[in-house]
Amino acid sequence: MTSTKSPITLSVIVDFWAFTAPRGAMEVEFDDDDLNRLEVDPLFTGGHSAAIVSSFRLRMQQIRSAADERDFFALRSLHFKRLRGNRAHQHSMRLNRQFRLILELHGKGPQKVVRLVAIEDYH
Repeated sequence: MTSTKSPITLSVIVDFWAFTAPRGAMEVEFDDDDLNRLEVDPLFTGGHSAAIVSSFRLRMQQIRSAADERDFFALRSLHFKRLRGNRAHQHSMRLNRQFRLILELHGKGPQKVVRLVAIEDYH
């Protein structure tokens, strides 16, 4: 009996690999030292639940492996959106149904920098 993969499954695997494959990783800066510590200190929670901390660390891996913001738009589960009004220079990325990671993009081309601003409660 031969095993064949469905085109949908193979497509998902290819899409995932395309997003996570090492390329020109984006540089990351932090507005808040607690966000930096939240990424690197396994015991630090910054007052957030374990689920938020886990989601934040996953998003950090995705941000660091992205070539540019087009990767964020391509991965629809991030719900990556430009904010409006007086925050039009910022973007949000979903951590869960309630919390968003607020970030700013600086620079052009391959020298883009992601500046992490805050974790915010949208409700």
